[in-house]
Amino acid sequence: MKASRYFSTAGLTQLALHSSIFLAIGTLSLFGCGKEEASKQPPKQPNILFIFTDDHAFQALSAYQDRLAELAPTPNLDRIAQRGIRFDKCYVTNSICAPSRASILTGAHSHVNGHRTNADTFDGTQPTFPKLLRQEGYATALIGKWHLRSEPTGFDHWEILPDQGHYYNPTFIVPGDTLIEEGYVTDIITDKSLAWLKQQEKSGKPFMLMLQHKAPHREWEKGPDHLSLYEDVVFPEPPNLFDDYRTRGTAAKEQDMTISETMQLASDLKIWTAETIGSGPYRRTYGRMNPEQRAAWDAVYNPIIEEFQQANLQGDDLVRWKYQRYMRDYLAVIRSVDDNVGRVLDYLEQSGLDENTLIVYASDQGFYLGEHGWFDKRFMYEESFRTPLLMSWKGKITPGTVNKDLVSNLDFAQTFLEVAGVDAPDVMQGRSLVPVMLGNTPADWRSYLYYHYYEFPGVHSVQKHEGVTSQRYKLMHFYELDEWEFYDLETDPLEMNNLYGQVEYTELVASMKDRLKRIKIQYGVLTPKSNY
Repeated sequence: MKASRYFSTAGLTQLALHSSIFLAIGTLSLFGCGKEEASKQPPKQPNILFIFTDDHAFQALSAYQDRLAELAPTPNLDRIAQRGIRFDKCYVTNSICAPSRASILTGAHSHVNGHRTNADTFDGTQPTFPKLLRQEGYATALIGKWHLRSEPTGFDHWEILPDQGHYYNPTFIVPGDTLIEEGYVTDIITDKSLAWLKQQEKSGKPFMLMLQHKAPHREWEKGPDHLSLYEDVVFPEPPNLFDDYRTRGTAAKEQDMTISETMQLASDLKIWTAETIGSGPYRRTYGRMNPEQRAAWDAVYNPIIEEFQQANLQGDDLVRWKYQRYMRDYLAVIRSVDDNVGRVLDYLEQSGLDENTLIVYASDQGFYLGEHGWFDKRFMYEESFRTPLLMSWKGKITPGTVNKDLVSNLDFAQTFLEVAGVDAPDVMQGRSLVPVMLGNTPADWRSYLYYHYYEFPGVHSVQKHEGVTSQRYKLMHFYELDEWEFYDLETDPLEMNNLYGQVEYTELVASMKDRLKRIKIQYGVLTPKSNY
């Protein structure tokens, strides 16, 4: 196979050299003690396992006890929360895939790390937490979705999906080559991660593994073990499935992410017809399957297609049908993630690695599961602004802890560095979560978070906006429209009633505008220049 265009000969030479040094050090470390004794000796620094998914809504994780919890449980992910901490107020800096990943690596906002939209290319020369951990003796690995366009840096080992990747028979990029792997992507990423963990365990070095799933990203293709899962389940609708955006502004009304209009019957909901067979979406989804995979798929989906065509649904009935199909596919994809997380947790326990490993589960942002009539993310409304975050660390984090402090994906890098005893560079803008997750939230912990979304014009047509949120109030500014929205999250958790412009909130809005200006100064935001 030809090498990927992303990789240079110099990069491959450096990787090979590092591997040789690594093996030499590992061999020398065995002198003076038996191999068995060396393998049993735990590393002084904790291991870090970062399990990351794409577009996993907190509503679809049963640890959060939302409307889907009983019907679509996630028992293995819940194990992390039960044995550690569940963060109920974790938010993102920019609710879209690549910029979120860049903020996690760098601990910096998009305007600092340079990755504002999915179209940008990540600058791998800047400081990242994997680089810093590797310099301090950690073995570092990245396996799964990368989505940052440039070559990964700071990793001893990496195997990544090109762009979004594929669910069935996915392509992987490895140093100097591209490979097609037979199977389902969530299973394969887990297999590769377990293989690396087993190999790494022999070295005795502390490790940091970024295990990054494609799932449950659109088009939500069920795995072979879950094709029939949830087909007899009717999921509860969100109360604002038929939101009319009456008090909201232009951005909410003119977006292109509704279940009713944007969600595609063919590629999203798998209703393939003679007209759609052979299309681009067909080729990248169903078209990648081998005959055995197609036969299993057809046994489930052909009756669904036939029933749908006979029903001839229209209007609200069609929206309700699309919502149910969306939930059945999306939640079954998550069940595959949950099963595979269970495999990893079981291995850590059986090998004893759980005794000295910080386990973290998060997603690159939240996702709409019919709220406001939407799917996708991008907006600063709660469902996409907020992301799940679970952590366990045996002997450190009190099991069953629930935290409601304002935390962010901006904080992950500095958290991992503090866990490892490594100093964070000044360019990082977050705060370590170590005292928070140990139950000692600092008295000066933040009271506000800043958000900025840049990708317009673009997919789903969500206008550029920035904003600030406190525990209770949220102010959003769609600055190219010069439109504002203001919400009281305590009295209006669904964000249906925009209070901006109401006289009784004038003073509070002015205070939030001042806070937005000050937090932009704090983070060094120079543009856009808004009038306050």
